[in-house]
Amino acid sequence: MNDWLVSPPPILLFTGKGGVGKTSLACASSIALSDAGKKVLLVSTDPASNLDEVLDTPLTGEPCPVKNAPGLFALNIDPLEAAAAYRNRMIEPLKDVLPEEALRNIEEQLSGACTVEIAAFNEFTRLIGDASVLSEYDHIVLDTAPTGHTLRLLSLPAAWNDFIADNKTGSSCLGPLAGLKEQRKTYEEALRRLRDPESARVIMVSRPETGSLREAARAVKELAAEKILGLHLLVNGVFESTDCDDPLAISWAERAVTALRELPEGLRTLPMHTRPYTPGGLLGADSLRRFLRGETRLDAEADFSELPDHESLAELVEDLAAKGPGVIMTMGKGGVGKTTLAAAIARGLALKGLPVHLSTTDPAAHVAEALGEGLPNLSVNRIDPREVTRQHIAKVMADTGATLDAQGRALLEEELRSPCTEEVAVFQAFARTVARGGDEFVVLDTAPTGHTLLLLDASEAYHREVLRDQGELPDEVKTLLPKLRDPDFTRVLVVTLPEATPVHEAAALQKDLRRAGIEPTAWIINQSLAGARPREARLRTQAQREIGFLEEVADLSARFALVTWQVNDPTGPEGLDQLLNSLKPMETV
Repeated sequence: MNDWLVSPPPILLFTGKGGVGKTSLACASSIALSDAGKKVLLVSTDPASNLDEVLDTPLTGEPCPVKNAPGLFALNIDPLEAAAAYRNRMIEPLKDVLPEEALRNIEEQLSGACTVEIAAFNEFTRLIGDASVLSEYDHIVLDTAPTGHTLRLLSLPAAWNDFIADNKTGSSCLGPLAGLKEQRKTYEEALRRLRDPESARVIMVSRPETGSLREAARAVKELAAEKILGLHLLVNGVFESTDCDDPLAISWAERAVTALRELPEGLRTLPMHTRPYTPGGLLGADSLRRFLRGETRLDAEADFSELPDHESLAELVEDLAAKGPGVIMTMGKGGVGKTTLAAAIARGLALKGLPVHLSTTDPAAHVAEALGEGLPNLSVNRIDPREVTRQHIAKVMADTGATLDAQGRALLEEELRSPCTEEVAVFQAFARTVARGGDEFVVLDTAPTGHTLLLLDASEAYHREVLRDQGELPDEVKTLLPKLRDPDFTRVLVVTLPEATPVHEAAALQKDLRRAGIEPTAWIINQSLAGARPREARLRTQAQREIGFLEEVADLSARFALVTWQVNDPTGPEGLDQLLNSLKPMETV
């Protein structure tokens, strides 16, 4: 059953999007190995890590023995703290050299996701690249592995020459990379081990859902391109319906069957493992052992009749309509449903006869079909991230790249494949779309992060990152940030799921937006079981567990809307209308 643990190599890495169960699986696997008589070190690099809670053991940045699991040690690497320390090391020598404004710009350049990821990688390569650490343990288990982009960037020989120190291109990840030259040998050894299937196994964790599996396929493609050979797919939470009359349970099981039957091409050649759906929180070594055995403890007294104060999506749309034209942005991590919710909000406003423009990164034809016909006051356009990024990279390589030698061009081209580049590339299209908000309701399902907005707030950064020597700033770019900071013009909706990692990631996003001077209008909790009032025992247990996350969101947000888990897949006009009326609970038994 747990065949990903058969003949395990010394290093096991669990990776995948937030909320798929990486931490539970990494912890349970570590306990299984320690129960087999192995000495194991479990390491988390997740900024929203709940490793302490799952293991029922207070953890620090040093190995700590885990309760009720002899032979297992665990530690938490806080990547945000690592990134802060890393920034300080980079900036300290410049304090007596550069003016305050320049230092602030550099600090913001080093405040993004790339710096966090590279700083975290710097910490855990010390564990897997140092032979003395490996000799202490039979296995090292990592909860959250590096992305393909980071591995690719760090594997380039050009990344370790003096081009980094002299780089004037304003690229977003080379700055963070510059401080790592002294770690070169450790990195090279860590990369060698990660690429050797006898040394490392990378386990891509996914839910049995179409969107989650597509995300996994993209990540696997990136990792495989970097010669990571020991890749496995672990589909967590496969729900099998029992003899019950709960339409929610039947629907959940059918969607899992469909998603696995239509597995993306890039995943079909991998060793694949599945785990049954297990509701409820996991706390302590014994509960993790039961989880790995597939045992389920149901909450017979589950009661989710009283939920924290919230509103429906329809009520939120009513309020947005009353505020008049402006910009509405759904923001959140991938996989939380922000594109579908943006479409539902746009349709809800248009059905009131209001002029609405929806801008999406989904194929425009697909979105137009989902929105339905007969709404002449609703227009749709697509910002194609791949195409605008391709154009952006071509322009930068033709301009900035023309002044570099072959090695410098290779590094610049690789750095431009960063996720940060895509965000900058869609920026001008985004700015043009926001400018329409003076006359109509503009709904966007994609937006720059708070970090990018701060980065682009400085005229020098605008020039470097947006225009790349193209001349004067367009008016829509000059006025963008003031508009986004105006709560009467821009309404930011933070979208999340009622799970630990998505909620904590959404909290980090809100903090990031506030740094940029943008206050979210409301949160939306998507796919709530508690709101759907399930009857099946496992789903009732999970719904009870959601209550704590709903309460956490109630504390974090000024207000929040609850969108319930739908029996029918919310596609097409009828599906979007379902979401708008999703607080009509099913009868309970």
